Amino acid sequence: MRYEIFQKICIQNRIGVLLIAHHADDQAELFVLRLSRNSGVLGLAGMPFTSQIFSTHTHSYAEVSGNYGILVVRPLLDLSKEDMYEMCEGSNQVWVEDPTNQSLLYARNRIRMSLRDSASSAFKLELQAVISACRKTRIYIDYICSNLISKAVTVMDLGYAVIDLEILNESKIEDICLSKFIALVLKFISQRNRPIRGSTSKLLLDYMHTLPCKTSLTAAGCYLSPTPGSRGMKALVCSSVDCPLPSKMESSHLHFQAEQENCTSDEIEKIIADGKSYADSLIPDASDVHFLEGTSESVLTAARNLGMLSESTLSNILLLQKEEIQNFKSKSKVAADYKSEHGVKSVSTSRSKPLHPGEICCFMNRFFVTWKLSEEVPENATSEEANSDGVLEGQSRGCCRSCVFGHDMMVEVRNMTEPDWLYLANLSKSRTSENFQEQRHSLDSRVEQTEEKTNECPDYARLSAQRALVSLKSIPLAARRGLPVLVNSQGLLLSIPSIGFKHCPCLMVSATFKPKVPLGGGHSSFI
Repeated sequence: MRYEIFQKICIQNRIGVLLIAHHADDQAELFVLRLSRNSGVLGLAGMPFTSQIFSTHTHSYAEVSGNYGILVVRPLLDLSKEDMYEMCEGSNQVWVEDPTNQSLLYARNRIRMSLRDSASSAFKLELQAVISACRKTRIYIDYICSNLISKAVTVMDLGYAVIDLEILNESKIEDICLSKFIALVLKFISQRNRPIRGSTSKLLLDYMHTLPCKTSLTAAGCYLSPTPGSRGMKALVCSSVDCPLPSKMESSHLHFQAEQENCTSDEIEKIIADGKSYADSLIPDASDVHFLEGTSESVLTAARNLGMLSESTLSNILLLQKEEIQNFKSKSKVAADYKSEHGVKSVSTSRSKPLHPGEICCFMNRFFVTWKLSEEVPENATSEEANSDGVLEGQSRGCCRSCVFGHDMMVEVRNMTEPDWLYLANLSKSRTSENFQEQRHSLDSRVEQTEEKTNECPDYARLSAQRALVSLKSIPLAARRGLPVLVNSQGLLLSIPSIGFKHCPCLMVSATFKPKVPLGGGHSSFI
């Protein structure tokens, strides 16, 4: 909630870079907190110096030309809280103390007070050394993943990715790097900012190790299957339409325009490019990376064997971990009891959203979809269809919106389903206005048709369906289900913009694959 407030303020004030004051003591608290949740080395590395947060707004009337996340920078991570007090006092700077920081209801506060009461200066130094080593491991893993993505992943404009399993097999990288690589690709395709852990992570790891790939699976919001024609040497990664949407999806009319003007894209891109260039010089050699086993237990054991942790410091860390595990279990039981008693239900994951003319919808955080009606049939649309079949010659050029909209000037966006391409197949064979009307009634018995005038452009729709079917053949079956489809309020299919289908030449519609969070980006990304 705090970051959402920060984000709104940044958008309103056209701010592209946000500096926040997390410090070394925060990192120590986070280390113990994540240790108690059994996090691996990537979690124990703590907060990154730099990350990005992206908008969760899904609707806008302003043109969107790119992803403009707000850059979050933590320049004080190497300083202690005492250092910050001294800086404020030395410059006569007033600060605010949050009274809720004293409440033991919150895990961070409990850990903070335990560290304050028992931690010696030696303990703090040793703990920071372990966190620093974890960060170094994370830098190395991210470097490996970045290289692997550039070599083995092909992202298609229709919203899916292809992973070359042969390249993965030849790379012989550590399992922890491969797990992170898979997580990055799946988070990008699904646009869900959720960690992939435990049995799911192991299932995906086994899947990537199997060559040739012969099976399919659904995991982490994605559907994985062998790429058609690859003989199992490549894996197809598509968004699974059966999985819940990101919990933060909103239907908001805050304009993206303000977001775009935070800080010019050139400035942000230069900051990121400079940061990455500097980070490349800090990438350690594999021999200097000590925690590739990954688990919290192995990290502590390796730190002790390397002399980073003394026996007394290790004992204190394990004691703090044990205390917080007990508190966490108690809290989890209370939450579960409350949910059971009050019948808490999960939120709806419906993908159907009303979309008005000229409005831009970020569908499933992956496609920017927009539509409008032209008052006249575009010259190029009519001539193109006429040249291919000659049937549109002499057809009225006035806008025939009633053929698909009636009196309702609003559409809904949903994902493509099997009845949609069956509809296209039948529509492509329809030769007359009468047959066209029969198709509309027979293909969806749920649609109650009112008295309408005869469709003015059945031939255009038929030819459009024929061409769309040709395009559809080149798209893997699994990938089709993630494509956005526009329907009217009665459920009648109006357009599938990704394959060029639309019922009427007056309908101007586009769908661009432009995920909110780029590959490798998000709240967990860092430079």
